[in-house]
Amino acid sequence: MSELPPDHDADDQPDPLDPFDEIIAEETDRDPDLAVIEAGSRTLRTQGGPPDADIPARPADPEVDKALREVETELATRWGETKLEPSVSRIAALMDVLGEPQRSYPSIHITGTNGKTSTARMIEALLGAFELRTGRYTSPHVQSITERISLDGAPMAPERFIETYQDIKPYVEMVDASQEYRLSFFEVLTGMAYAAFADAPADVAVVEVGMGGSWDATNVIDGDVAVVTPIDLDHTDRLGTTHAEIATEKAGIIKQGATVIMAQQPVDAAQVLLKKAVEVDATVAREGLEFGVVERQVAVGGQLVTLRGLGGEYPEVYLPLHGAHQAHNAAVALAAVEAFFGVGAQRADALDLDTVRKAFAAVASPGRLEVVRRSPTVVLDAAHNPAGARAAAEAIGEAFQFSRLIGVVGASGDKNVRELLEAFEPVFAEVVVTQNSSHRAMDADELAGIAVEVFGEERVQVEPRLPDALEAAITLAEEEGEFSGGGVLVTGSVITVGEARLLLGRG
Repeated sequence: MSELPPDHDADDQPDPLDPFDEIIAEETDRDPDLAVIEAGSRTLRTQGGPPDADIPARPADPEVDKALREVETELATRWGETKLEPSVSRIAALMDVLGEPQRSYPSIHITGTNGKTSTARMIEALLGAFELRTGRYTSPHVQSITERISLDGAPMAPERFIETYQDIKPYVEMVDASQEYRLSFFEVLTGMAYAAFADAPADVAVVEVGMGGSWDATNVIDGDVAVVTPIDLDHTDRLGTTHAEIATEKAGIIKQGATVIMAQQPVDAAQVLLKKAVEVDATVAREGLEFGVVERQVAVGGQLVTLRGLGGEYPEVYLPLHGAHQAHNAAVALAAVEAFFGVGAQRADALDLDTVRKAFAAVASPGRLEVVRRSPTVVLDAAHNPAGARAAAEAIGEAFQFSRLIGVVGASGDKNVRELLEAFEPVFAEVVVTQNSSHRAMDADELAGIAVEVFGEERVQVEPRLPDALEAAITLAEEEGEFSGGGVLVTGSVITVGEARLLLGRG
């Protein structure tokens, strides 16, 4: 339950049954007993914290699991997501031989540095609540490759994932033979997503860029709505070393006549995005001006927010995610869906408040300040750059009252690891540095050297194996006793979080 706003006195508190009674009263045309049951269910859900994250496990059927592993093995022979040739020529050729499936549905295209996946999940939940059939494409995955392609709000079933790959495989090989370079891992997955959405068929696609925008493989769609989450310095070797340079690449998803939903941005990034919008006659809605977060309060399992959208105010929306950054993601997602439905342009009325509330209450974002264990509490967060780390550090201090927080950090070698560690230094009592199984992982000893410079030698422990790192961190968190309020935060990389999630029995 959320705290009351500051202007309420204790004597002014409503009877705790009033909201329950109000919900029942609204159900006047329903069976009274059914109304009570449904009202109680909604009340308990709001109080009970976040819904279960939709991370699929390995297929239970050995034959299906074997077939999925064969697909994964074939995809792994292609260029990985960090090896890029800045061009959309190959994916465009694949779309051509597939019959341009990405043209068969409208789309919402999302770029930015942080918050893309959470925002995409919120947009998907809102569209689904308004009874649209959605296709969502996000990356990277936390545990299972099938997470990347979702239909109707759920990850694609392994059988359908395998079938989709086999369906487009001959066309992929045809394009491979005609191009200087074979299609990459990400390009093939993008082709699979667009084909699957057309086959479903989806009413709308929610598509997250892999990197940048202009030459990203996803950029063969013309998004009706282009969403730009906060831009910060990341992938500077490929996108540029300033906010303006990075924004120039990301502005590539803004197409002729689109609506641009722009999160709060550094001034130089905002200038670039606005200039591009003018060039292509796009309409812009800016966070803090046309829409935004009006109020937020910490609540059990998340937060209670009041959002201002393009069509009006949406009060007391429960969001089962932690941190101010997620409230801002919610404002962006809401504005994007309003824009998709024409709110603020073709129509002036707001979206149905109850539907909006229902959608946000059902949102899950695995690996984003996700609690996966209690006694001691273990939290996973996929922060992998300084901006993400700063947001996570602020949010965990707000949402959890840990007396002693131990960090487990396994990062990629191509990231700004020093600044990431510096962001966590004020909140970690100690840090256990480790490495995940990826070839991109920074060596644990190298990471430890940087960590010692940031934290001091007495606060750093090195455990190269992630299982040992988790065990060491949990032991450190328990040192003050069972009821001490110690906790563990696992962070630094999506891969680290995904592997920790499996080790801790999720998925």
